[in-house]
Amino acid sequence: MKKRPPRLHKGDTVGIIAPSSPPNIERLTQSLAFLEQLGLHYVLGNTVQLHNHYLAGTDKERAEDLQEMIEDPNIKAIFCASAGFGTARIADQIDYLSIEENPKIFWGFSDITFLHTAIGMYADIVTFHGPTLSSIGRDDVTERTKHMFEQLFQPAEIHYDESISPLTTICSGVARGEITGGNLTLIANSLGTKFEINTAGKILLMEDIGLEPAQIDAILNQLKQARKFEQVKGIVIGDFAEIHPREYEDSPHLEELFEFYFKDLNFPVVSGFKIGHCEPNVGIPLGVDVILDAVNKDLAILPGVE
Repeated sequence: MKKRPPRLHKGDTVGIIAPSSPPNIERLTQSLAFLEQLGLHYVLGNTVQLHNHYLAGTDKERAEDLQEMIEDPNIKAIFCASAGFGTARIADQIDYLSIEENPKIFWGFSDITFLHTAIGMYADIVTFHGPTLSSIGRDDVTERTKHMFEQLFQPAEIHYDESISPLTTICSGVARGEITGGNLTLIANSLGTKFEINTAGKILLMEDIGLEPAQIDAILNQLKQARKFEQVKGIVIGDFAEIHPREYEDSPHLEELFEFYFKDLNFPVVSGFKIGHCEPNVGIPLGVDVILDAVNKDLAILPGVE
């Protein structure tokens, strides 16, 4: 299991950055009130209000913003204001040794998956797959989504069962392993790079948004042929939002695709977790040990902070 960063305390200062696309400023502003409710002070990074096409500033500006937050001893956690596109472009510009030497909470999801994988690989630090601050500023955000931030203040196990959402067992069994992954597209984007995801002995989390079934089929096939399912211990299937056939109206249902790829494997696979582009969006640590019980439809996750 990876090293857990120190927990937050009320009165701590956190940094807010935009390592990929620019945030929705109105939603971000609403989320700042939420941080204040948590008892936190905040510092806005330089990238939060920058625009460079679909990026929040140049690669250099976004990398420097993250690096400054990492090295600032007054910043106790780093929250991503938004996701979108472009995080992978700065992954090779980050000093991962400085992250290892200054372990702190790093929180985000979707396009941020690329940095989760990179930090886990080169800094060996637990990170958090949770909603961006722009997401927290939505009018429809649920209390459960907000409640998941409490895990940053006190080490606590997370137990996800069907009291949160209906779950489907695709392949039965029970397994324990370190959880990794996140956005399916970004997982695939890591293949063939020095940040290629390592799934051996791991529990793999996957979620995505806006793809049609044929595209999900192609990515799952790519991961299969890259042998990423051969040594995995289990698969946690999060939310796949806005999955509508567009080009191919006779597309299979998503569960059919998951069954095609996973039903005959010898490890547990469970779908239906509200983790991803959904409400609630259950924030969880990556890099900690979890127990995936496909028999009782339960995911037990060890604490992410010290």
